[in-house]
Amino acid sequence: MSTFIELKENVLQWAKDKEILTKATPLTQLAKTTEEVEETKEALFALANGLGTYRNSKGQHKYTNNEVKDGFGDVLVTILIGCELVGLDPLDCLQEAYNVISKRTGKMVDGTFVKD
Repeated sequence: MSTFIELKENVLQWAKDKEILTKATPLTQLAKTTEEVEETKEALFALANGLGTYRNSKGQHKYTNNEVKDGFGDVLVTILIGCELVGLDPLDCLQEAYNVISKRTGKMVDGTFVKD
């Protein structure tokens, strides 16, 4: 099993090899993240409805559990590349977000945390 740091470096090398780091922009990368989130949402909808398989919005037959895992992984890949494009360390971003949410108060409403 690789570490997060090793995987991050592998992803960034892949992105460099595919010329993503030289030809993409932060906004086009964010669009890719949004696309991956939507694909993950489709898989999670299938999972929530007890479907072992489903047809995605592109008409492809997919195995639900595989697509949920792949979807979250793809979102992480796009986030790592996006961070690289703007010169941010994703672990620093995560730390900053945690610093904010760790002090946040609120409550669960219909399955969603709503901050005060």
